[in-house]
Amino acid sequence: MDTVQAIKQRFEIIGNEPKLNRAIEKAIQVAPTDISVLVVGESGVGKESIPKIIHSLSHRKHGKYIAVNCGAIPEGTIDSELFGHEKGAFTGATGTREGYFEVADGGTIFLDEVGELPLTTQVRLLRVLENGEFIKVGSSQVQKTDVRIVAATNVNLFDAIEKGKFREDLYYRLSTVDILLPPLRDRKDDIHLLFRKFAADFASKYKMPPLKLDEGAVQVLQKFRWSGNIRQLRNVAEQISVLETNRDITAAILQSYLPSEGSNLPSVIKNKKSDGDFSNEREILYKVLFDMKSDLHDLKKLTLELMENGSSKVQETNKNLITKIYGSKENDSEIDFEEEPRTALIASQSNEESYQENDDNYLFAETVEEEEEVLRLEQKEIEMIKKSLEKNKGKRKAAADELGISERTLYRKIKQFDL
Repeated sequence: MDTVQAIKQRFEIIGNEPKLNRAIEKAIQVAPTDISVLVVGESGVGKESIPKIIHSLSHRKHGKYIAVNCGAIPEGTIDSELFGHEKGAFTGATGTREGYFEVADGGTIFLDEVGELPLTTQVRLLRVLENGEFIKVGSSQVQKTDVRIVAATNVNLFDAIEKGKFREDLYYRLSTVDILLPPLRDRKDDIHLLFRKFAADFASKYKMPPLKLDEGAVQVLQKFRWSGNIRQLRNVAEQISVLETNRDITAAILQSYLPSEGSNLPSVIKNKKSDGDFSNEREILYKVLFDMKSDLHDLKKLTLELMENGSSKVQETNKNLITKIYGSKENDSEIDFEEEPRTALIASQSNEESYQENDDNYLFAETVEEEEEVLRLEQKEIEMIKKSLEKNKGKRKAAADELGISERTLYRKIKQFDL
Protein backbone atom coordinates (compact mmCIF):
# COMPACT_ATOMS: atom_id res chain seq x y z
CA MET A 1 0.00 0.00 0.00
CA ASP A 2 1.23 3.50 -0.85
CA THR A 3 2.54 5.52 2.07
CA VAL A 4 1.74 9.17 2.77
CA GLN A 5 5.30 10.15 1.88
CA ALA A 6 5.17 8.28 -1.42
CA ILE A 7 1.88 9.97 -2.34
CA LYS A 8 3.35 13.38 -1.52
CA GLN A 9 6.30 12.76 -3.83
CA ARG A 10 4.07 11.41 -6.60
CA PHE A 11 1.66 14.35 -6.53
CA GLU A 12 4.25 17.00 -5.52
CA ILE A 13 2.52 17.83 -2.23
CA ILE A 14 4.78 19.86 0.07
CA GLY A 15 4.43 19.94 3.86
CA ASN A 16 4.47 17.92 7.06
CA GLU A 17 1.52 19.41 8.94
CA PRO A 18 -0.30 16.57 10.81
CA LYS A 19 -3.71 17.73 9.52
CA LEU A 20 -2.43 17.58 5.96
CA ASN A 21 -0.97 14.09 6.54
CA ARG A 22 -4.29 12.95 8.02
CA ALA A 23 -6.18 14.19 4.95
CA ILE A 24 -3.86 12.21 2.66
CA GLU A 25 -4.20 9.12 4.87
CA LYS A 26 -8.00 9.28 4.60
CA ALA A 27 -7.76 9.65 0.81
CA ILE A 28 -5.56 6.52 0.63
CA GLN A 29 -7.96 4.57 2.85
CA VAL A 30 -11.16 5.40 0.93
CA ALA A 31 -9.63 5.09 -2.55
CA PRO A 32 -10.26 1.31 -3.01
CA THR A 33 -13.96 1.76 -2.18
CA ASP A 34 -16.72 3.42 -4.19
CA ILE A 35 -18.09 5.62 -1.42
CA SER A 36 -18.61 9.32 -2.08
CA VAL A 37 -16.12 11.80 -0.63
CA LEU A 38 -16.54 15.49 0.22
CA VAL A 39 -13.33 17.56 0.35
CA VAL A 40 -13.70 20.64 2.53
CA GLY A 41 -11.35 23.61 2.76
CA GLU A 42 -10.86 27.27 1.93
CA SER A 43 -10.23 28.47 -1.61
CA GLY A 44 -6.62 27.91 -2.66
CA VAL A 45 -5.69 25.11 -0.24
CA GLY A 46 -5.21 22.51 -2.99
CA LYS A 47 -8.47 20.53 -2.77
CA GLU A 48 -8.04 19.32 -6.36
CA SER A 49 -5.16 17.02 -5.30
CA ILE A 50 -7.36 14.76 -3.14
CA PRO A 51 -9.69 13.45 -5.92
CA LYS A 52 -6.64 12.78 -8.12
CA ILE A 53 -5.11 10.68 -5.32
CA ILE A 54 -8.39 8.81 -4.80
CA HIS A 55 -8.83 8.10 -8.52
CA SER A 56 -5.23 6.97 -9.08
CA LEU A 57 -5.40 4.47 -6.18
CA SER A 58 -8.85 3.08 -7.04
CA HIS A 59 -9.91 0.23 -9.31
CA ARG A 60 -11.20 2.97 -11.64
CA LYS A 61 -7.72 4.36 -12.35
CA HIS A 62 -7.87 3.18 -15.98
CA GLY A 63 -11.24 4.91 -16.48
CA LYS A 64 -11.80 8.57 -17.20
CA TYR A 65 -11.21 11.28 -14.60
CA ILE A 66 -13.22 14.46 -15.22
CA ALA A 67 -12.97 17.61 -13.08
CA VAL A 68 -15.97 19.97 -13.26
CA ASN A 69 -15.99 23.48 -11.80
CA CYS A 70 -19.68 23.82 -10.91
CA GLY A 71 -19.33 27.52 -10.16
CA ALA A 72 -17.97 28.34 -13.62
CA ILE A 73 -20.83 26.83 -15.64
CA PRO A 74 -23.90 29.06 -16.23
CA GLU A 75 -27.04 27.87 -14.49
CA GLY A 76 -28.94 27.48 -17.75
CA THR A 77 -26.46 25.02 -19.25
CA ILE A 78 -25.12 23.03 -16.29
CA ASP A 79 -27.71 20.25 -16.62
CA SER A 80 -26.73 19.81 -20.25
CA GLU A 81 -23.02 19.76 -19.33
CA LEU A 82 -23.45 17.14 -16.62
CA PHE A 83 -26.18 14.91 -18.07
CA GLY A 84 -26.19 15.71 -21.81
CA HIS A 85 -29.08 16.73 -24.03
CA GLU A 86 -31.11 15.56 -27.00
CA LYS A 87 -31.28 17.33 -30.33
CA GLY A 88 -33.79 20.19 -30.20
CA ALA A 89 -34.03 20.12 -26.39
CA PHE A 90 -33.45 23.89 -26.33
CA THR A 91 -32.42 26.71 -28.65
CA GLY A 92 -28.99 25.92 -30.04
CA ALA A 93 -29.17 22.17 -29.37
CA THR A 94 -28.40 21.19 -32.96
CA GLY A 95 -27.38 17.65 -32.05
CA THR A 96 -27.36 15.06 -29.30
CA ARG A 97 -24.64 15.60 -26.71
CA GLU A 98 -23.16 13.27 -24.12
CA GLY A 99 -22.83 14.71 -20.63
CA TYR A 100 -19.96 14.20 -18.20
CA PHE A 101 -21.77 11.42 -16.34
CA GLU A 102 -22.16 9.47 -19.57
CA VAL A 103 -18.59 10.08 -20.75
CA ALA A 104 -17.06 9.20 -17.36
CA ASP A 105 -18.93 5.89 -17.02
CA GLY A 106 -16.59 3.55 -15.12
CA GLY A 107 -14.41 6.44 -13.96
CA THR A 108 -14.42 9.34 -11.48
CA ILE A 109 -16.03 12.79 -11.57
CA PHE A 110 -14.70 15.59 -9.38
CA LEU A 111 -17.37 18.24 -8.70
CA ASP A 112 -15.52 21.33 -7.51
CA GLU A 113 -17.54 24.12 -5.84
CA VAL A 114 -20.49 21.73 -5.50
CA GLY A 115 -22.21 24.25 -3.22
CA GLU A 116 -22.85 26.45 -6.29
CA LEU A 117 -25.11 23.88 -7.99
CA PRO A 118 -28.70 25.04 -8.65
CA LEU A 119 -31.38 23.21 -6.66
CA THR A 120 -32.83 21.58 -9.79
CA THR A 121 -29.42 20.14 -10.66
CA GLN A 122 -29.00 18.96 -7.06
CA VAL A 123 -32.13 16.82 -7.49
CA ARG A 124 -30.66 15.19 -10.61
CA LEU A 125 -27.33 14.61 -8.87
CA LEU A 126 -29.06 12.98 -5.89
CA ARG A 127 -30.69 10.47 -8.24
CA VAL A 128 -27.29 9.56 -9.71
CA LEU A 129 -25.87 9.03 -6.22
CA GLU A 130 -28.81 6.90 -5.09
CA ASN A 131 -29.25 4.55 -8.04
CA GLY A 132 -26.85 5.59 -10.81
CA GLU A 133 -29.66 6.87 -13.05
CA PHE A 134 -29.96 10.10 -15.02
CA ILE A 135 -32.04 11.54 -17.86
CA LYS A 136 -30.69 13.76 -20.60
CA VAL A 137 -32.21 17.21 -21.02
CA GLY A 138 -35.11 16.89 -23.47
CA SER A 139 -35.29 13.10 -23.15
CA SER A 140 -37.61 10.72 -21.29
CA GLN A 141 -35.27 7.75 -21.42
CA VAL A 142 -33.55 6.74 -18.17
CA GLN A 143 -29.85 5.93 -18.56
CA LYS A 144 -27.45 4.19 -16.19
CA THR A 145 -23.94 5.26 -15.24
CA ASP A 146 -21.29 3.81 -12.93
CA VAL A 147 -19.38 6.86 -11.70
CA ARG A 148 -17.47 7.56 -8.49
CA ILE A 149 -18.21 11.11 -7.27
CA VAL A 150 -15.76 13.21 -5.30
CA ALA A 151 -17.02 16.69 -4.45
CA ALA A 152 -15.34 19.75 -2.96
CA THR A 153 -16.56 23.00 -1.44
CA ASN A 154 -15.14 26.11 0.20
CA VAL A 155 -18.49 27.22 1.63
CA ASN A 156 -20.24 26.08 4.81
CA LEU A 157 -22.88 23.71 3.47
CA PHE A 158 -24.76 23.69 6.79
CA ASP A 159 -25.34 27.43 6.38
CA ALA A 160 -26.43 26.83 2.77
CA ILE A 161 -28.86 24.15 3.97
CA GLU A 162 -30.39 26.53 6.53
CA LYS A 163 -30.83 29.19 3.82
CA GLY A 164 -32.50 26.67 1.50
CA LYS A 165 -29.70 26.82 -1.07
CA PHE A 166 -28.46 23.23 -0.65
CA ARG A 167 -30.38 19.99 -0.13
CA GLU A 168 -29.73 18.27 3.19
CA ASP A 169 -30.26 14.78 1.74
CA LEU A 170 -27.68 15.51 -0.99
CA TYR A 171 -25.18 16.71 1.60
CA TYR A 172 -25.36 13.43 3.51
CA ARG A 173 -25.01 11.39 0.30
CA LEU A 174 -21.96 13.38 -0.80
CA SER A 175 -20.25 13.45 2.60
CA THR A 176 -20.04 9.73 3.36
CA VAL A 177 -16.43 10.59 4.16
CA ASP A 178 -15.28 14.17 4.86
CA ILE A 179 -11.68 15.14 4.15
CA LEU A 180 -10.64 18.51 5.61
CA LEU A 181 -7.64 20.37 4.19
CA PRO A 182 -6.23 22.96 6.63
CA PRO A 183 -5.67 26.60 5.57
CA LEU A 184 -2.10 27.76 5.02
CA ARG A 185 -2.11 29.92 8.17
CA ASP A 186 -2.46 26.67 10.19
CA ARG A 187 0.60 25.21 8.44
CA LYS A 188 3.22 27.74 9.52
CA ASP A 189 6.15 25.31 9.30
CA ASP A 190 5.14 24.41 5.72
CA ILE A 191 4.99 27.97 4.39
CA HIS A 192 8.74 28.39 3.90
CA LEU A 193 9.02 24.92 2.32
CA LEU A 194 6.31 25.82 -0.18
CA PHE A 195 7.89 29.19 -0.95
CA ARG A 196 11.28 27.54 -1.64
CA LYS A 197 9.60 25.01 -3.95
CA PHE A 198 7.80 27.75 -5.90
CA ALA A 199 10.95 29.88 -6.03
CA ALA A 200 12.95 26.93 -7.45
CA ASP A 201 10.22 26.22 -10.04
CA PHE A 202 10.12 29.83 -11.23
CA ALA A 203 13.93 30.07 -11.28
CA SER A 204 13.94 27.11 -13.66
CA LYS A 205 11.04 28.46 -15.71
CA TYR A 206 12.50 31.96 -16.15
CA LYS A 207 16.14 30.81 -16.23
CA MET A 208 17.40 32.87 -13.28
CA PRO A 209 18.97 32.16 -9.86
CA PRO A 210 16.52 31.06 -7.13
CA LEU A 211 15.41 33.42 -4.39
CA LYS A 212 16.82 33.23 -0.87
CA LEU A 213 14.99 34.56 2.17
CA ASP A 214 16.84 35.87 5.22
CA GLU A 215 15.61 35.06 8.74
CA GLY A 216 13.51 38.23 8.98
CA ALA A 217 11.80 37.48 5.67
CA VAL A 218 11.00 33.93 6.82
CA GLN A 219 9.32 35.32 9.94
CA VAL A 220 7.26 37.77 7.86
CA LEU A 221 6.27 34.88 5.61
CA GLN A 222 5.08 32.78 8.54
CA LYS A 223 3.22 35.58 10.33
CA PHE A 224 1.22 36.70 7.28
CA ARG A 225 -2.39 35.45 7.21
CA TRP A 226 -2.42 34.19 3.57
CA SER A 227 -6.14 34.61 2.95
CA GLY A 228 -5.67 33.19 -0.55
CA ASN A 229 -3.71 30.23 0.85
CA ILE A 230 -1.28 28.32 -1.40
CA ARG A 231 -2.50 30.08 -4.54
CA GLN A 232 -1.65 33.48 -3.05
CA LEU A 233 1.76 32.28 -1.81
CA ARG A 234 2.60 30.99 -5.29
CA ASN A 235 1.61 34.30 -6.90
CA VAL A 236 3.82 36.26 -4.47
CA ALA A 237 6.76 33.93 -5.15
CA GLU A 238 6.30 34.42 -8.91
CA GLN A 239 6.10 38.21 -8.62
CA ILE A 240 9.29 38.43 -6.59
CA SER A 241 11.08 35.95 -8.88
CA VAL A 242 10.31 38.07 -11.94
CA LEU A 243 10.69 41.59 -10.55
CA GLU A 244 13.57 41.43 -8.06
CA THR A 245 17.09 41.67 -9.45
CA ASN A 246 18.55 41.07 -5.98
CA ARG A 247 18.00 37.39 -5.23
CA ASP A 248 18.59 37.80 -1.49
CA ILE A 249 15.20 38.81 -0.12
CA THR A 250 14.95 40.75 3.12
CA ALA A 251 11.90 41.28 5.32
CA ALA A 252 11.43 44.80 3.90
CA ILE A 253 11.49 43.56 0.30
CA LEU A 254 9.06 40.74 1.04
CA GLN A 255 6.72 43.05 2.93
CA SER A 256 6.47 45.35 -0.09
CA TYR A 257 4.90 42.48 -2.07
CA LEU A 258 2.35 41.56 0.58
CA PRO A 259 -1.03 43.35 0.58
CA SER A 260 -2.07 45.22 3.68
CA GLU A 261 -4.30 43.06 5.86
CA GLY A 262 -6.86 45.85 6.18
CA SER A 263 -6.70 47.21 2.64
CA ASN A 264 -9.69 45.33 1.26
CA LEU A 265 -13.33 46.36 1.28
CA PRO A 266 -15.28 45.41 4.43
CA SER A 267 -17.23 42.74 2.55
CA VAL A 268 -14.24 41.04 1.02
CA ILE A 269 -12.61 38.57 3.36
CA LYS A 270 -13.79 38.56 6.94
CA ASN A 271 -17.52 38.60 6.32
CA LYS A 272 -18.52 37.07 3.04
CA LYS A 273 -21.69 38.56 1.68
CA SER A 274 -24.43 36.26 0.58
CA ASP A 275 -26.76 37.04 -2.30
CA GLY A 276 -29.37 38.37 0.17
CA ASP A 277 -27.13 40.83 2.02
CA PHE A 278 -27.76 43.78 -0.31
CA SER A 279 -31.52 43.26 -0.03
CA ASN A 280 -31.19 43.05 3.77
CA GLU A 281 -29.42 46.42 3.78
CA ARG A 282 -32.23 47.89 1.70
CA GLU A 283 -34.82 46.52 4.13
CA ILE A 284 -33.01 48.18 7.04
CA LEU A 285 -32.90 51.51 5.19
CA TYR A 286 -36.58 51.23 4.29
CA LYS A 287 -37.41 50.62 7.95
CA VAL A 288 -35.42 53.70 9.01
CA LEU A 289 -37.18 55.81 6.36
CA PHE A 290 -40.63 54.60 7.42
CA ASP A 291 -39.81 55.29 11.09
CA MET A 292 -38.72 58.81 10.15
CA LYS A 293 -41.92 59.28 8.20
CA SER A 294 -43.95 58.14 11.21
CA ASP A 295 -42.08 60.56 13.49
CA LEU A 296 -42.77 63.44 11.08
CA HIS A 297 -46.49 62.68 11.09
CA ASP A 298 -46.44 62.53 14.90
CA LEU A 299 -44.68 65.89 15.01
CA LYS A 300 -47.30 67.42 12.70
CA LYS A 301 -50.05 65.99 14.88
CA LEU A 302 -48.47 67.40 18.05
CA THR A 303 -47.99 70.83 16.47
CA LEU A 304 -51.66 71.00 15.44
CA GLU A 305 -52.66 70.01 18.98
CA LEU A 306 -50.51 72.84 20.33
CA MET A 307 -52.21 75.37 18.09
CA GLU A 308 -55.67 74.23 19.12
CA ASN A 309 -55.32 73.49 22.86
CA GLY A 310 -52.20 75.22 24.22
CA SER A 311 -49.04 73.70 25.60
CA SER A 312 -50.14 72.83 29.19
CA LYS A 313 -53.06 70.68 28.17
CA VAL A 314 -51.03 69.08 25.39
CA GLN A 315 -48.19 68.15 27.77
CA GLU A 316 -50.68 66.39 30.02
CA THR A 317 -52.44 64.39 27.30
CA ASN A 318 -49.48 63.71 25.00
CA LYS A 319 -46.65 62.79 27.36
CA ASN A 320 -45.76 59.63 25.46
CA LEU A 321 -45.75 61.40 22.11
CA ILE A 322 -43.62 64.26 23.46
CA THR A 323 -41.13 61.82 24.99
CA LYS A 324 -40.93 59.89 21.72
CA ILE A 325 -40.09 63.00 19.70
CA TYR A 326 -38.07 65.10 22.15
CA GLY A 327 -36.74 62.42 24.51
CA SER A 328 -36.68 62.65 28.30
CA LYS A 329 -34.32 64.50 30.64
CA GLU A 330 -32.45 62.78 33.45
CA ASN A 331 -33.54 63.69 37.05
CA ASP A 332 -36.52 65.66 35.74
CA SER A 333 -40.06 64.31 35.81
CA GLU A 334 -41.37 67.03 33.50
CA ILE A 335 -40.11 67.87 30.04
CA ASP A 336 -39.27 71.52 29.55
CA PHE A 337 -41.54 72.05 26.62
CA GLU A 338 -42.37 75.69 26.97
CA GLU A 339 -39.84 77.15 24.55
CA GLU A 340 -39.74 74.58 21.75
CA PRO A 341 -43.55 74.32 21.28
CA ARG A 342 -43.83 78.12 21.23
CA THR A 343 -41.32 78.29 18.38
CA ALA A 344 -43.04 75.40 16.67
CA LEU A 345 -46.40 77.12 17.13
CA ILE A 346 -45.27 80.31 15.38
CA ALA A 347 -43.77 78.33 12.50
CA SER A 348 -46.86 76.16 12.25
CA GLN A 349 -49.27 79.10 12.16
CA SER A 350 -47.37 80.72 9.32
CA ASN A 351 -47.17 77.49 7.31
CA GLU A 352 -50.40 75.68 8.23
CA GLU A 353 -52.04 76.31 4.90
CA SER A 354 -48.94 75.34 2.95
CA TYR A 355 -48.78 72.02 4.87
CA GLN A 356 -52.35 71.25 3.89
CA GLU A 357 -52.07 72.45 0.30
CA ASN A 358 -48.79 70.63 -0.37
CA ASP A 359 -49.51 67.38 1.45
CA ASP A 360 -49.51 65.46 -1.85
CA ASN A 361 -46.21 67.02 -2.82
CA TYR A 362 -44.78 66.09 0.60
CA LEU A 363 -45.70 62.43 0.11
CA PHE A 364 -44.32 62.51 -3.40
CA ALA A 365 -41.03 63.94 -2.10
CA GLU A 366 -40.80 61.13 0.45
CA THR A 367 -41.25 58.57 -2.32
CA VAL A 368 -38.56 60.23 -4.43
CA GLU A 369 -36.18 60.23 -1.45
CA GLU A 370 -36.74 56.50 -0.94
CA GLU A 371 -36.12 55.83 -4.63
CA GLU A 372 -32.98 57.94 -4.53
CA GLU A 373 -31.77 55.93 -1.53
CA VAL A 374 -32.24 52.69 -3.50
CA LEU A 375 -30.38 54.20 -6.44
CA ARG A 376 -27.52 55.19 -4.14
CA LEU A 377 -27.32 51.62 -2.84
CA GLU A 378 -27.21 50.26 -6.38
CA GLN A 379 -24.50 52.79 -7.21
CA LYS A 380 -22.44 51.58 -4.23
CA GLU A 381 -22.90 48.00 -5.41
CA ILE A 382 -21.78 48.95 -8.92
CA GLU A 383 -18.73 50.79 -7.55
CA MET A 384 -17.72 47.78 -5.43
CA ILE A 385 -18.01 45.43 -8.42
CA LYS A 386 -16.06 47.83 -10.68
CA LYS A 387 -13.27 48.27 -8.12
CA SER A 388 -12.98 44.54 -7.56
CA LEU A 389 -12.87 43.79 -11.30
CA GLU A 390 -10.22 46.47 -11.83
CA LYS A 391 -8.19 45.21 -8.88
CA ASN A 392 -8.31 41.64 -10.22
CA LYS A 393 -7.64 42.74 -13.83
CA GLY A 394 -11.05 41.62 -15.07
CA LYS A 395 -10.86 38.10 -13.66
CA ARG A 396 -14.41 37.33 -12.60
CA LYS A 397 -13.51 34.33 -10.45
CA ALA A 398 -11.04 36.33 -8.33
CA ALA A 399 -13.41 39.30 -8.12
CA ALA A 400 -16.28 37.06 -7.00
CA ASP A 401 -14.11 35.49 -4.28
CA GLU A 402 -13.11 38.96 -3.09
CA LEU A 403 -16.69 40.21 -3.00
CA GLY A 404 -17.88 37.09 -1.22
CA ILE A 405 -20.40 36.06 -3.90
CA SER A 406 -20.51 33.26 -6.45
CA GLU A 407 -19.09 33.77 -9.92
CA ARG A 408 -22.58 33.13 -11.32
CA THR A 409 -24.04 35.91 -9.16
CA LEU A 410 -21.27 38.29 -10.24
CA TYR A 411 -21.90 37.46 -13.90
CA ARG A 412 -25.61 38.16 -13.41
CA LYS A 413 -24.90 41.53 -11.76
CA ILE A 414 -22.46 42.49 -14.56
CA LYS A 415 -25.26 41.82 -17.04
CA GLN A 416 -27.84 43.58 -14.85
CA PHE A 417 -25.80 46.78 -14.50
CA ASP A 418 -24.36 46.57 -18.06
CA LEU A 419 -20.79 46.82 -16.77
